[in-house]
Amino acid sequence: MSTELDIEFVRTQFPAFAEPSLAGSAFFENAGGSYACRQVIDRLGEYYRRLKVQPHGGYAASREAGQWMDQAYERLAPYLGVPPDWLHFGPSTSQNTYVLAQAARKRLRRGDEIIVSQQDHEANGGVWRQLSDDGVVVRDWNVDPRSGRLDPAVLATLITPRTRLLAFPHCSNIVAEINPVRAIVAQARAAGVWTVVDAVSYAGHGFADLAELDADAYLLSMYKTFGPHQGLMALRPAFLDWLGNEGHYFNAQQPRRRMVPAGPDHAQVAAAAGVAEYFDALDAHHYPSADPAHRAPRIRALLRAAERPLLQKLLDAVKDRPALRLLGPADAARRAATVALQVTSGSPADVVAKLAERGIMAGAGHFYSVRLLEAMGLAPDPGVLRLSFVHYTSAADVDRLIDALNIVLPR
Repeated sequence: MSTELDIEFVRTQFPAFAEPSLAGSAFFENAGGSYACRQVIDRLGEYYRRLKVQPHGGYAASREAGQWMDQAYERLAPYLGVPPDWLHFGPSTSQNTYVLAQAARKRLRRGDEIIVSQQDHEANGGVWRQLSDDGVVVRDWNVDPRSGRLDPAVLATLITPRTRLLAFPHCSNIVAEINPVRAIVAQARAAGVWTVVDAVSYAGHGFADLAELDADAYLLSMYKTFGPHQGLMALRPAFLDWLGNEGHYFNAQQPRRRMVPAGPDHAQVAAAAGVAEYFDALDAHHYPSADPAHRAPRIRALLRAAERPLLQKLLDAVKDRPALRLLGPADAARRAATVALQVTSGSPADVVAKLAERGIMAGAGHFYSVRLLEAMGLAPDPGVLRLSFVHYTSAADVDRLIDALNIVLPR
């Protein structure tokens, strides 16, 4: 079953597209944070208006506040292909990975080994590397310096009988090549190695089926997937059981509280259910007669199909320009819709400023991927120009971006 995304319907679901202050602009910094859908905004506002109390208590408002929070787990879980009790919210993915690393610190011993990729955002790399202070051996899974690619054959040479954990991204926020997560996880599991997958740069382009990927930990940021500023991680129960408790000691037997030292943000957790409501609305609009039980794969395919031709058009427009170096593959089928470019004439920040004058919102810098840029021979300062979009980006937006690039960076 296939259909074309109704971009006009999609944009009615995002208040930003009706916001006067944003009129006349095209948003290409979605990798830094997407627009929020109206379902999330409505839930957040209503929660603050009438449910801003301690949840899960004995009075009506408290019971309902807790139910709203519980709905976030229950509604998002089917779109990720895991049971609700696998899901854990935290203030951000950076905070969540830090907590995971601290929990793992209690189980790792001097001489144990972990593998961390050079592709990683520092949040999923640095926190694991810091464990070397306790005598944990950190092995780098280096990228190919020209393409930025991670080679599973190289990984095979790094795994030893002392390897305990592997951290890597579903895709990089710079190179954007989609890594073969299922195959990498299988390679690690065969050696008894836990896997921690950073999906922040992937999830905005469609939630993955985590049952198929089989990772032990899978992390994403809700604020980059049309939701509130929360991090969400799916933890396999066996991995959670192995990790040390990071919550209050008297909550150690409550799985949902073990990885949240400060406690949850009640309102934002409750609002996160709005992302699932948005996906429901997308599915009902595009597939009104289809079985609701199979929404997740339909939405996944719908979003990807909407992005891919626009991504290919942008890649074709930038890949052979003398003033730019495209980082990552030039084939849209192999990457997410995040396009990082080395600017060979001028600075990325100057290009961003000039694009802004033409109504294009873009980003410049190292985007916390300093190690990756250095491995590819690029200076983190000034970094790269980054153009990123998601399914609500229109063909007209991409055309406008290409036209602006032609003016700002003539061939």
